[in-house]
Parts: sequence; structure tokens; C-alpha cells
Amino acid sequence: MIHKKTADTQIYKAPRTALTVPRGGFTIHLNFPGHNIPGHADHGYGPLAVIAESILEPGTWIRLHEHANDEIISWVPRSVMRHYNDLTVGELVTDPNHLMVMNAVRSFGHEERTLEDDPHLRMLQIIVRPHAPDLEPKIQHAPIAPPVAGAWRHLFGPEGAEAPFAVRNEIHLYDVRLDEGASAALPSLAGWDTYFYVFTGAVEVGGTRFGEAESAVVTGDGGLTVTAEAETLLVAFLIDPDATITRAGTVGR
Repeated sequence: MIHKKTADTQIYKAPRTALTVPRGGFTIHLNFPGHNIPGHADHGYGPLAVIAESILEPGTWIRLHEHANDEIISWVPRSVMRHYNDLTVGELVTDPNHLMVMNAVRSFGHEERTLEDDPHLRMLQIIVRPHAPDLEPKIQHAPIAPPVAGAWRHLFGPEGAEAPFAVRNEIHLYDVRLDEGASAALPSLAGWDTYFYVFTGAVEVGGTRFGEAESAVVTGDGGLTVTAEAETLLVAFLIDPDATITRAGTVGR
């Protein structure tokens, strides 16, 4: 871990995670944002519990399993993930043009799979802790706006926020695509912190370089700029670190 201070902003960097769970054609690389900060007692950071980089080979079937008290977001920048659950009828396809938010709170069963002729899949499954246990489960699955190079795309936010999808806590998700040499201001909000994860490429933030699958928690006044050293795809979360959370989740506990 690298801890760097820039004026009143602190950057806590983590390298590519070594926490990997291989399950045949399904491999999970687990990123715990709380572990970015030395001495932090929680593996999560406020409402953000886990960033799971999930890899599914063609023809992989993750059989029906239960979740409770987790908000699960499937972000698929390339390829396709096929999803089945006990709240909807038939297949929901999540791909670069669609996002899925499973507000899987009281109890929820689902399965995921790729077909033999589907391409190799690398995606993020994001686990958000809701503000209370045993809420009503629901599914949000819909098209998302096409990305615009160099512009942050707002994907989800708290209920009532101006975002296309909602989760039940104080957290926002954005993504951005940057060409080599391009820059963008890192999302910030007074009193909130930022967590970012480099999905592909490499960037410089506050004088520190971040490569693929590296991440940082940024606390303080913000005002940082992300500059791409190569063509880059990046996600960033705005997080209220003092938000009320439940630790009753299957994954988010």
C-alpha cells in the first residue's frame, strides 16, 4: 500500500489484489476497498463492500445460489453475461449497452452463465451495503447511455438522485474512457470520499501511477485530475463514509 498526501487530500493506493478464488471456468479477484487504508478495521469502505473482478470462460454456468442484504451491480464493459433469477421470467443479458442492479435484500436467488460461443468475459460485480436489512428485493435492468470519450458517465446513485439506476445507500458510480494523454477531473463531493479502480490502461493521479487492476481511496478536499498514460477505462465511486450500513449481507458483511 502507498499512502500519499497532496495538500489536504490523501491517496491510499492498493496494488492488484492477490485475493483470488478459482472455480474452474469462473475466477474471482476480490478487491476490498477498506484494505487500502492501513489499520482500517473494516474490509469495506462505508457502503462499498467489495469490488469483484469476475472472469467467466465460455460455457461457464454458475448455478442458482442465494443472496440476502446485498445490492449487486453487474458492470460489463465487453462481452456478455447471461443472468437468471427468481424475480423475473427468462434471461437478462448484461453487456456494454446494459447495466443490471439487483437490489437483492431480503432474499434472492440467481444464476449466471456464458454460452459456449460467447466471448471470454471480464467484468465487475460491485457489492453495496444497503442502509437497512430485509428490504424488498427488486431487479433493475435497462440500456445505459453510450459512453462519450473523456466524460464521466453516471451509472447509479442513491434513491432520489439524478442517476439512471438506484441503490439503497449513499454511493454513486461513474465510468470514463480516456485516450492516451487525455485528462479528467476525478469525481468529488464535499464531505464524501472517492474510490477508483483502473479496469484497463494506466493513469497518473496526484503524482502516483496506477496500472490495470490497481485502485485508490481518496479522502479530503479532492480536486485531483486523472491523466491517462495509455488508453484507459476507469470506474470511480463517490462514497459517504459516514452512511448508515447493514452488515447482514451474504457478501457485504
